[in-house]
Amino acid sequence: MGTPGFIASLVLFIHLVSSINLGFASTTAKEVEALLKWKASLRESNKSTLSSWTFKPTTNTTSPYCNWFGVSCNTTTSVIIAINLSKSGLQGTLHQFPFSLFSNLSQLNLSNNKFFSTIPPQISFLSKLTHLDLSSNGFSGKIPLEAFNLRNLKVLYLGENQLNGSIPSEIGLLKSLTHIDLSTNLLEGFIPISVGLNLSNLITLRLNDNKLSGSIPPQVGNLSNLVDLSIGVNHLTGPIPPNLANLKTLAHLNMTQNQLSGPIPSELGKMGSLTVLNIEGNNLSGLIPPSLGDLRNLTSLGLANNKLSGPIPNELTKLSSLVVLQLSINKLNGSVPTSLGELRGLEILCLRDNQFTGSVPQGIGDLVNLTVLQLDTNHFTGYLPKNVCKGGRLEKLIAHDNEFDGPIPKNLKTCTSLTRVRLKGNGLIGNISQDFGVYPSLEYIDLSHNKFHGEISRSWGQCKNLSALHIAGNNLSGTIPPEIFIKSQLQRLDLSSNHLTGSIPEELGSLTSLLVLSLNDNQLSGGIPFELGSLATLDHLDLSSNELSESIPSLLGNLVKLNYMNLSNNRFSQEIPFQLGNLVHLSRLDLSYNSLEGEIPSEMSKMESLETLNLSHNSLSGSIPTKFSNMLGLEDIDISYNQLHGPVPNSTAFRNAPKEALEGNRGLCGDFIRGLKPCEVTSRKDQKVVFLIVFPLLGTILVLFSLMAIAFLFVKRRKKDRSQEVEKDDKTQDEVDLFSVLNHDGKAMYDKIIRATNDFDPRYCIGEGGYGRVYKANLPDMPENNITIVAVKKLHYSPCEDHERKLPKEFLNEIRVLLDIRHRNIVKLYGFCLHERQSFLVYEYLERGSLASMLRKEEEAIELDWSKRVKIIRGVAHALSYMHHGCSQPIVHRDISSGNVLVDSEFAARVSDFGTARLLNPDSSNWTALAGTYGYVAPELAYTMKVTEKCDVYSFGVLALEVMMGKQPGDFISSYSSHVDPLSNREKLVTSMLKMDFLDQRLQPPTPQVETELKTVASIVVACINTSVITINLANSGIQGTLHHFPFSSLSNLSYLNLSRNGLVELFEALQHSTTISLVKSRRASETVLVCTKFV
Repeated sequence: MGTPGFIASLVLFIHLVSSINLGFASTTAKEVEALLKWKASLRESNKSTLSSWTFKPTTNTTSPYCNWFGVSCNTTTSVIIAINLSKSGLQGTLHQFPFSLFSNLSQLNLSNNKFFSTIPPQISFLSKLTHLDLSSNGFSGKIPLEAFNLRNLKVLYLGENQLNGSIPSEIGLLKSLTHIDLSTNLLEGFIPISVGLNLSNLITLRLNDNKLSGSIPPQVGNLSNLVDLSIGVNHLTGPIPPNLANLKTLAHLNMTQNQLSGPIPSELGKMGSLTVLNIEGNNLSGLIPPSLGDLRNLTSLGLANNKLSGPIPNELTKLSSLVVLQLSINKLNGSVPTSLGELRGLEILCLRDNQFTGSVPQGIGDLVNLTVLQLDTNHFTGYLPKNVCKGGRLEKLIAHDNEFDGPIPKNLKTCTSLTRVRLKGNGLIGNISQDFGVYPSLEYIDLSHNKFHGEISRSWGQCKNLSALHIAGNNLSGTIPPEIFIKSQLQRLDLSSNHLTGSIPEELGSLTSLLVLSLNDNQLSGGIPFELGSLATLDHLDLSSNELSESIPSLLGNLVKLNYMNLSNNRFSQEIPFQLGNLVHLSRLDLSYNSLEGEIPSEMSKMESLETLNLSHNSLSGSIPTKFSNMLGLEDIDISYNQLHGPVPNSTAFRNAPKEALEGNRGLCGDFIRGLKPCEVTSRKDQKVVFLIVFPLLGTILVLFSLMAIAFLFVKRRKKDRSQEVEKDDKTQDEVDLFSVLNHDGKAMYDKIIRATNDFDPRYCIGEGGYGRVYKANLPDMPENNITIVAVKKLHYSPCEDHERKLPKEFLNEIRVLLDIRHRNIVKLYGFCLHERQSFLVYEYLERGSLASMLRKEEEAIELDWSKRVKIIRGVAHALSYMHHGCSQPIVHRDISSGNVLVDSEFAARVSDFGTARLLNPDSSNWTALAGTYGYVAPELAYTMKVTEKCDVYSFGVLALEVMMGKQPGDFISSYSSHVDPLSNREKLVTSMLKMDFLDQRLQPPTPQVETELKTVASIVVACINTSVITINLANSGIQGTLHHFPFSSLSNLSYLNLSRNGLVELFEALQHSTTISLVKSRRASETVLVCTKFV
């Protein structure tokens, strides 16, 4: 009986074991198949990353995935418990990830890859998950509510993605959480109170770099285990809760760049574990609490860019562990405590932009670890610390715009660690050739407007990384040594307002990266070296007030990027070279007070960006070219004291010119110019002679046009037949001559852009618009075009019903508009590609990005001071003036916003994104669908759907207001609209707009001169956003002289110009009505276009 029972039990055991193994085998096959399916949906930048993810049915193991890269299994059950594919170069989505098969997974780490799209709600199937890290990817959309069913979760890292929406209050259900990182996303709304009420185990809470608003919940003070709290770079308001002092374990507190207000709570001094306290970039006011001196573990204290006042408390000098002390951009006053020099560990000390007085403690020079010392824009007196750079580590010495005097500290001569030195605007003395040495790392130095003497040292040529050398406004003598230009990286050179003699070195021509050259107000002689014509990147040239002679070199016409040129007050003779007409980006040209002769070249009328022209006090003769009447951007002109005669052109610049700008000529006349004699009327006899000559000529021209029309129709018919043939051939041809731009070979240039962007890898993406992403492409092998970096906007295709790809009308519209316009404040289109596989536009690259981005980022917003902001506003107005009144058909942009204004390295504005722009037809009603960015759209457009220039004018007003406030002005416009009669309250409104609590709090108060300009801008804003004004015309408002060169005509209603557009524009208008792209031939010199066209 016992034996059969034993056998039965043994059989049952074997059966159970077999069933378990079969179950494991079944589960294994299903998991393997699902993971391999997900793998197949991914792109791998490194093909070997997931090479181990394979499955062979003959394998001996029942759990092959346990040996896969990034996969960890339970050693007992062989169940997958962790997947870690961080930094694996993977690209794809999670939509095919088999969440339901991995309920035992405890860790999922996919950080630092290129995953995109939304986070699937099926993630809730991972019920045992404790660690979830999806940070540093491209996930978008809202955080799925289902994710808050993961009640075992301890670590939640979703930072550095593009998640939007609010933080759900359900996050408070995850009571096991110890670490939360949702930073660097697009999250908005309030910080949930449930975080402070329920998540008592939190150690890390990072919500920085989002769009969160509201106040800081006091309940955060309940998180007694918190070590790291980072909520900076949001839109948080209200005071700092004093009960944050309850966070006794907190080591890192970051609340920078919000809109927090009120005083700094003295209770913060009780947070004894703090090592980093950063509350920069808020609206905090009052005194610095002396209790902060009790934070003995503090290594970094950031209080900059607030409204703090009073002196620096002596108690701060007790912070013996302090490494960084940042107090810049406040209203602090008094003298700097002497004991500050006793903080031996200090590496960064920033006191700039305050109201400090007295001398700087000499002990600061003894801080051997100091790398950054910023003292600028105060009222410091006395000597600079004599031992500065004692430790040999100083990199930045910024002390400009104070009242320092005395010599340069001796240690500076041997301080080879220096990268940036700014000492301008003081009273420093010394021999400049003896007090400074060789600095291999130096990039920028400004010693302007001091009392230095001596000659320029040849040693500056050994500073091989130097990009900016400014020594203007001193007492320098001698010649300019050519050695400083050999193998130099100089981009800015300003030696103006000294006593330099001799000639301009021809070696200057080797500075191929030079942007600014200012040698004015010296005693230089001789001619302008021809080599200066090779400075292809030059933007600013000022050689005025010297003793230069000979003729103006025609090679200066090669400086096509030049924006400013001043050669006045010299001894130049002979004629004005006609090649200067090539300077189409030049905005100011001054050739006055020379000995120039001959006629004014008619080619100068091609300077379409010219705003100011001064040719006065020369010996110019002849008449003013009639083509000058076409220079619609010209605002100021002075041709006085020459020998000109004949009629004055009928243009705005001449009509508005004062009498003094035209006097001193012997025979000028004009019927519309006050102070000039009327031009003589042609006699009847002369009219008859003209009739006899002109009438036959017109008849001949008419016959020629008739013949041309017949020929055109014949060519058009042949072109149609040829296009059909090429369409057939194109199906078998392998994408030949795909691209033609910047005079380069088409296929080669296309390949360069594909390689430069790694086939449009998201890593090179720098922005995204409504119909395409923008990529940065580095093209170093294009020196002949002086272009190394371009911006490429790649089109998002939308499929048609017939499975062909359709070009969005915005894409073709942008090509059509930008083909027609050319202006220094409008982004330049280099070329475009239209192809069934991928289409894109190629623009100039603007390194500073969008205005919106600059205003959003603290450091860049501070760099964008008031004068630069006025310059940007002026630039946008110039662009609108040109679009509305300087084009053959008025162009309405319809989407003027800070996101569509780009900023170049010189802080000049460029209007971009013309996808919604409209060419106005004066003979039609111009109705349209609503377009534009929320908050910038004119109300009358929303009501009437009728497009006029006033749509842009309203948007311009909102933009100017945003630049003044440093943020979107939604609340102000709402309150503004509630006024019964805004214009009757204009002065009151303008006054309120100039108060410091209205202007961007991150900047110092504007100077009186800039404040005058801001007042003018405020007046314009009031007029622009007033929807009750039918015609906005500030050109004659009496404030035009206040803001020099501001194009008020851009805000007025002028009559439309009805001129025909060129053949390329007509070509792409025709393309808009076609769903396919075929071989076409442009009307321009039989230029054949396969998928792209030249545009230089």
